[in-house]
Amino acid sequence: MQAFIPRPFSSGEFPELDSLLTLIRRAGSMLRSEVVCEVRARGRQLPVHCLELGSTDPNAPAVGFFGGIHGVERIGTQVLLSYMQSLVERLFWDESLLRQLENLRLVFMPLINPGGMLARTRSNPAGVDLMRNAPVDADHGVAFLLGGQRLSRHLPWYRGSADGGLQPEAAAVARVVEQRLQSHSFSLSIDCHSGFGVKDRIWFPYARTREPIACLPEVYALRTMFRATHPYHSIYRFEPQAHQYTTHGDLWDYLYDRSRASNDHLFIPLTLEMGSWLWVKKSPAQLFSQLGMFNPLAPHRHQRILRTHLTFFDFLIRAAISNQRWRPRGAQRDVMMESALSYWYGPQGSLRPATPKT
Repeated sequence: MQAFIPRPFSSGEFPELDSLLTLIRRAGSMLRSEVVCEVRARGRQLPVHCLELGSTDPNAPAVGFFGGIHGVERIGTQVLLSYMQSLVERLFWDESLLRQLENLRLVFMPLINPGGMLARTRSNPAGVDLMRNAPVDADHGVAFLLGGQRLSRHLPWYRGSADGGLQPEAAAVARVVEQRLQSHSFSLSIDCHSGFGVKDRIWFPYARTREPIACLPEVYALRTMFRATHPYHSIYRFEPQAHQYTTHGDLWDYLYDRSRASNDHLFIPLTLEMGSWLWVKKSPAQLFSQLGMFNPLAPHRHQRILRTHLTFFDFLIRAAISNQRWRPRGAQRDVMMESALSYWYGPQGSLRPATPKT
């Protein structure tokens, strides 16, 4: 077998898209690839890819990996491409991975907003922030602008018009999640972002309300298992996103609530929020770069980030495959719910899961 050592993100106008297309060619027929929508930006027609490995049996668990929703947060796409490269290379020799994929579905959308990434903007080419675009309003007041606004596309965090529906990129994510993840009896997703705080966070819904989600015991079980399994990899703070701020239009709130319309499956959406403030703290000169607030620019730091989160991605895959062994049930689930409420929400005995909004 001829060695394949790509040189990602080093040159070219759009290195992330180039690397993605290289991976697709490298994997060949072992990787299912589909362009789920196209967007036009800077005179180019850009594809939004959905890539898949493994089984389509609805009884098999599924894990989705998403990135590049915000065009300036290139590191999210790059981390996923790094992980995909590892998986693709393993397809050629790793018998254990091939056996896993017989009973597991992996879905990847690593570059959701290619138009924004090419233009180096947070929003898509229409000026819409795709994480404020869903038809969901926060239960309480949100921070001005940050929580989502409909004043102007020329201001940040623009939600789009009230009657405009989902943007093409957000609609493509929704279709993929509903058709390729929520069609399975158990599914997880992880959406990769950067730009908040000095510590990496694993966020889970809700962003629209400070009330807990219905699958809080399962999230708490995942958090406890990861801490116990990887005690020296304690780089993450697990928490509801609303602990930091609430927003209108959160896409994962919307998709999670829609998944609750059926009791036939469990869907747990997570967000990896990489703490880019630490990169800026270590290299203040990054503030003078257009992408410096959201991406590690020093080569050694960039390489470290590309490998740091692979442990957690592998953990999610193993947890999905083994979900019947750890998911709390019956009285155990009640105990887990009380532990989770105490851990994340304090002594609020009357607090119970929020009513879904669809």
